[in-house]
Amino acid sequence: MAHIVIMGAGIGGMPTAYELKAKLGNNHQITVVNTVDYFQFVPSNPWLAVGWSKREKITFPIRPYLERKGINFVAQPVTKIDADQNTLQLANGQNLNYDYLVITTGPKLSFDEVPGSGPHGGHTHSICTVDHAEKTWEAYQELLEEPGPVIIGAMPGASCFGPAYEFTFIVNTDLRKKKIRNKVPITYVTSEPYIGHLGLGGVGDSKGMLESEYRNNDIKWITNAKVTKVEAGKMFVAEHDMQGNLLKEHELPFKFSMMLPAFKGVDPVAAVEGLCNPRGFVLIDEHQRSKKYRNIFSAGVCVAIPPVEVTPIPTGAPKTGYMIESMVTAIAHNIEADLTGKVADAKGTWNAICLADMGNTAAVFVALPQIPPRNVNWIKKGRWVHWAKIAFEKYFIYKMKKGNTEPVYEKYVLKAMGIEKLD
Repeated sequence: MAHIVIMGAGIGGMPTAYELKAKLGNNHQITVVNTVDYFQFVPSNPWLAVGWSKREKITFPIRPYLERKGINFVAQPVTKIDADQNTLQLANGQNLNYDYLVITTGPKLSFDEVPGSGPHGGHTHSICTVDHAEKTWEAYQELLEEPGPVIIGAMPGASCFGPAYEFTFIVNTDLRKKKIRNKVPITYVTSEPYIGHLGLGGVGDSKGMLESEYRNNDIKWITNAKVTKVEAGKMFVAEHDMQGNLLKEHELPFKFSMMLPAFKGVDPVAAVEGLCNPRGFVLIDEHQRSKKYRNIFSAGVCVAIPPVEVTPIPTGAPKTGYMIESMVTAIAHNIEADLTGKVADAKGTWNAICLADMGNTAAVFVALPQIPPRNVNWIKKGRWVHWAKIAFEKYFIYKMKKGNTEPVYEKYVLKAMGIEKLD
């Protein structure tokens, strides 16, 4: 009997556990290890940060749902991976041996790369975790009491830009509903070379559409922006041209700021010799397998994917839901194949699909594949996307509680867009 350990219980880790269980049954042991004892649906954090949702709607305890399926659960941080001895060391002193390790930890949030940033001793807020979103909501209440300038955006090296756009539009809509938008100037500050780049080199006419939406909603922007430091109520931003030359240095005042950080690999993963690139992201082959350790697989934000293109200020490539879903399915297939002496030949996809809320409407971005040239490359906006995102949240959480393994994107999202099959 093999022991498969999954490190991380988020949007990648929980589905991996369920898919492996469905394929392997009781013939092998599966254990999930996670830093905290609850699941959080991260895509809904922008709503939580303005009070449009509640923590209890987008979180639930992990243990009862995994154990109901015969999957072990350990709520402990991993402090070290001994890849040569196939062992995890946990914060409580426990050692956990494995035959296969699946790394789905998500990222380390690198607030330390910009002095004065982040919610832990810094002056900006985040929506990257449910805890951060709740702290952002608290700061947002102070803004409502004493309106003033708002800065939202992404730091140098960021790769997940969709939530920053979402939060900008959501804040804009909420302030209008409260009839104080006229008291709150909003500036979007981003390392992207232009509005709508998204870390993808643009998708369809994302540049034109998002620029138009920002103009129509009185949202200013600074692109090719390198935030150099943040002080209380002031952000220092170096704006560059497309050749990387310094154009202007800004000192932007703010009352409230939410800035997405750059990502790195989590410390115990990044520390394993030969497992990761210099940023700590897991180096994998086309079958989601470590290039050095043949019994280690990885999926999600923690894997190494090169940027779509070189930009004047560094930007990374996002890992979206459909991409993660396909990676998970490939891992489950390949571990089953390995255990039965078959060829582990399943491949994940680098196709990007993103549902982005815009307050009172929403947009869907589709880039198939993620790196141009593409077979499908479009963006569509409509109220239906807003409702689709709400439905997606409810269904995904339901799926995680039930242990359902059906592919959400392939079965529902793609078909809703008239895409029946992807090669």
